[in-house]
Amino acid sequence: MQNKYTDWKQALRSGLLGGAIIVLLSLIGIVTAFNKTFIITKVLTFGELLLLGPIIVFSFVAIRKAATKSPGFLLLTGAIAGLASGLVLIALVGVGQLINLRAMFVNASDDLYAIYSYNQTLFFGMILRLAVSGLTGLMTAGFFRLPARIKQALGQALLYIIMMGLMSKLIGTVIASWGFVSLLFEWMFARSGLSIVGAVVIFLLVGGLTYWRYGRPKARLVRDPKKQQLVRWGTLGGLGILILLLPSILGMWFSEILDNVGLFILMGLGLNIVVGFAGLLDLGYVAFYAIGAYTIGVLTSPELGFFNMTFWQAFPFAILVAVAAGILLGLPILKMRGDYLAIVTLGFGEIIRLLALSDWLKPWLGGTQGIQRIAKPVIGIGNFSIQLESQQQLYYLILAGIVIVAFIAIRLRDSRLGRTWMALREDEDVAVAMGINHVATKLTAFAMGAIFSGIGGTIFAAKLGSIYPSSFMFLVSINILSLIIVGGMGSIPGVFVGALALMGLPEVLREFAEYRYLFYGAALVAMMLAKPEGLWPEARHKLELHEAEAPPPQESEPAATSA
Repeated sequence: MQNKYTDWKQALRSGLLGGAIIVLLSLIGIVTAFNKTFIITKVLTFGELLLLGPIIVFSFVAIRKAATKSPGFLLLTGAIAGLASGLVLIALVGVGQLINLRAMFVNASDDLYAIYSYNQTLFFGMILRLAVSGLTGLMTAGFFRLPARIKQALGQALLYIIMMGLMSKLIGTVIASWGFVSLLFEWMFARSGLSIVGAVVIFLLVGGLTYWRYGRPKARLVRDPKKQQLVRWGTLGGLGILILLLPSILGMWFSEILDNVGLFILMGLGLNIVVGFAGLLDLGYVAFYAIGAYTIGVLTSPELGFFNMTFWQAFPFAILVAVAAGILLGLPILKMRGDYLAIVTLGFGEIIRLLALSDWLKPWLGGTQGIQRIAKPVIGIGNFSIQLESQQQLYYLILAGIVIVAFIAIRLRDSRLGRTWMALREDEDVAVAMGINHVATKLTAFAMGAIFSGIGGTIFAAKLGSIYPSSFMFLVSINILSLIIVGGMGSIPGVFVGALALMGLPEVLREFAEYRYLFYGAALVAMMLAKPEGLWPEARHKLELHEAEAPPPQESEPAATSA
């Protein structure tokens, strides 16, 4: 009896918390804003999903935590959690009828109350809302009781429907660039969201495929080394072909996103050497990015009148200037660590930006007006040359830079120098005591990081054709550092994953207008709570963060000694 009382209390608490989150989303205005955005046209809106989603989540939490696992009691637990959430919504509407909540909460409007009551009379609509909330909790409990195979199939099918419905406009933009092939997919989408037929087809295809795959016996591992190598190279080849075809498949808008993500990958690979490998916290990394961009601008722009080089003629000079700046930054901070190092590097980044902005250097750097007419990269010779101007063309230049830089970073990580950086990161005093030259090691880290950032800056300047001091704010350094932390400190694959998550995801979420950063922030918080070591962590950092979770070593019992 005590267990049941505790379970009911847990269900009530979970339901009230779910209702409070729904009220928060409502008063923010997101429910009203997206109530006309359909996931399935004329069936389910995104606003209604936001009203039902927290009920599903917290009902599921209450059911999982229930000590009593009898089917009837679990159904009752889900219903109690759903009804508790519904009561919170009724309470909000009741308070709104007694008090003018709009004086404090602009979005507590009649439109919101109409959404809550399904556009019915207030009394009947609130009864209907309460019934729907309780039924949602009940269905969640029923889903929990399903066999694992059916549960997996239904969950995957519903997830795909929701994701494709939310991204229907973006998917439609991509499909529209496919020409006559787009006619094969138009029936799946309505003016807003998926069509009913499209939702049914996705449900049957995804659900059926997941159900079939879940029931298949697990494939045996290929033991033959030749077959393993063939599978590995085949996978890499298919992935390479897909990466090469991405601009043609995704179109111009997504190519622009890929270009921006690629530039941050270039810079992330450089900062990963400084912060991830060598453990030197650099908050002014954008300075090298700006130096690379401005060097290309000064050397190639006819507007300034100093030089008139081509992009490739100026490229080596930009890299040399970036390396010199890296060494110049490293020299005065060799004895600094931690917060002091971060503050000095932050100051260095701001100095570079203010110099570019100053009237003193305006004749050379353009001041607030920046530098225009920067040369574009040209591939080929004479009549067989191609000027890289469009997003799709620059994508391949950025991709080539990423491949070269990633190869260098991997080789450095596994080299003697890379192990020296990591030794310095773990304990500088011990590393110096073992004979490591910390001066040369730190300067090399800053120089290599500056090279990669300078490459990114040169491509950025050529991509836009003009640069301004406002493009090199402190926030750029924070974004690069954040993508390394999100991807996994010291992890090269983590840089790619972190850049896609931090730079690509906000662009994809433009569908959600001003609320996209709310979803984005919630996703980051959830990710850092679930995986604090990063999405693709380095083995060493993962071991350090999960060291406390490792089971204690079992002590072997001493052998019995004979008397």
